[in-house]
Amino acid sequence: MKMNRRNFLKNSSLASISLTGLGVVACNESVKTSDSKNQNYNTDHFELKEVSIDLLQKKMQEGSLTSKDITKLYLKRIDKIDKNGPMLHAVIELNPDAISIAEAMDKERKDGKIRGPLHGIPVLIKDNINTGDKMMTTAGSLALVGNKAKADAFIVKQLREAGAVILGKTNLSEWANFRSNRSSSGWSSRGGQTKNPYYLDRSPSGSSSGSGSAVSSNLCAVAIGTETDGSVIAPSSFCGIVGIKPTVGLLSRSGIIPISKTQDTAGPMARTVKDAAILLGVLAGVDNEDSITIDSKGKAEKDYTKFLDNTSLKNKRIGIEKSFLKAKHEGVVALYQQAIDELKKQGATIIEIELLKQTNPLGEAEFTILQYEFKDGLNKYLSGENASVKSLADVIAFNKKEAPKAMPYFKQETLESSEAKADLMSKEYVEALKKTLSSRKIIDTILQENKLDAIVGTSYGPATPIDLINGDSDPGFYFCPPAAMAGYPHITVPMGEINGLSVGLSFVASAYQEATIISLAYAYEQATNMRKAPTFLLTLY
Repeated sequence: MKMNRRNFLKNSSLASISLTGLGVVACNESVKTSDSKNQNYNTDHFELKEVSIDLLQKKMQEGSLTSKDITKLYLKRIDKIDKNGPMLHAVIELNPDAISIAEAMDKERKDGKIRGPLHGIPVLIKDNINTGDKMMTTAGSLALVGNKAKADAFIVKQLREAGAVILGKTNLSEWANFRSNRSSSGWSSRGGQTKNPYYLDRSPSGSSSGSGSAVSSNLCAVAIGTETDGSVIAPSSFCGIVGIKPTVGLLSRSGIIPISKTQDTAGPMARTVKDAAILLGVLAGVDNEDSITIDSKGKAEKDYTKFLDNTSLKNKRIGIEKSFLKAKHEGVVALYQQAIDELKKQGATIIEIELLKQTNPLGEAEFTILQYEFKDGLNKYLSGENASVKSLADVIAFNKKEAPKAMPYFKQETLESSEAKADLMSKEYVEALKKTLSSRKIIDTILQENKLDAIVGTSYGPATPIDLINGDSDPGFYFCPPAAMAGYPHITVPMGEINGLSVGLSFVASAYQEATIISLAYAYEQATNMRKAPTFLLTLY
């Protein structure tokens, strides 16, 4: 997920949860400061800075770079600014087989076999996604150190079949930010605190914090995050990149450490809409081990790039979340208004709507179902894995025993409240699920009654300071819960900056309308080009 329980209550809706070697990062200390905020780690001369998948493919086709060359460049970059320099702590573990995979893809290319647009492309994946290789899958928890999965998650199989190079795993908010009511997004007991690449003392948001920071910092071509409520969208917004939270069911969840079978999904994170669209098409597919994916049959696309059209906003009807036009930060309101004006300029008709007014009251019910489903899903996951802990109760006991290392800053109230829940036959769970899923009717009614193609809002406010003691603070303008509760698609694209801190613009639509929101977001992106590469300033002050 994304935000902790405290902020969830403050907003009356749930925020983002998600779904050793050379690469392990160990950091249990606060962000270091400097006497000069102008000290930075400008990496303008990085050969692959802001490079797209298309350009990487062109370089490999021309022979100016091989997949092995590209992989080595990213590994050098990770060493330079993730383990040293700014020390982003975005990558929790590197794949010792990355170079050999790249070499195999180069051989296939030489032999005339090109698997597709991801052939030879280095990808980072979140550390709650199983890989049946030499890397661990831990959700950032010390309790799961040593857990090497028996097999790849379904989406990892999709990546390998597409010829991608699994470069490593990214840090995250521990247990996808479903551990404490005052957690610091981006912190895990295994990986330490991930930093925002724009200002290193600012939050990267979570729970896919490592994936967001890594993509923004050019540590990889693209990455995968997971989301329950905001965990792809929020870090993408904070880190100035594109993130897609697909319809629940478009991507398989088998082999991913779960929170909620109702809301969990993986999603692509990239620097451009096109790259995110490429990755989404590769990841989609029906998986017999995740029955909900059967619903996607005939609705999923293998190539979402065919919907990219820079004129797609013309003659479209866009609903805009009215409450964000009068909110607490005038700078964000101004950015939002500028974005709306651009939508109009591109030919869209704008209709003011009030979605959050109807969905915010569902937040308590949402948190209830997540606790029930987390206990049920995690117990099932752990029972079949190689971890020493076999249940949520075991995890709680481990954390208590190893408290100085496992819980140095905040505790595990959410784990404990989830363990206290009964099974999924409980009346409380059934009623909460029904209430939460009413979000689908709310969204669909607004779309239908206003004849809308999509709904737009700010993704999130500007990044707040990292605070390991008090936990996350609330920047406002949070638009993730409606689509998260409904299981509907959501994309964020950079909208602009507030004092150098990125803010995203969100597009939401009904189930399996990924093509629609991708095409609209692409047209907005091409008209505005608001993405700016970070320069790793130590502090805003």
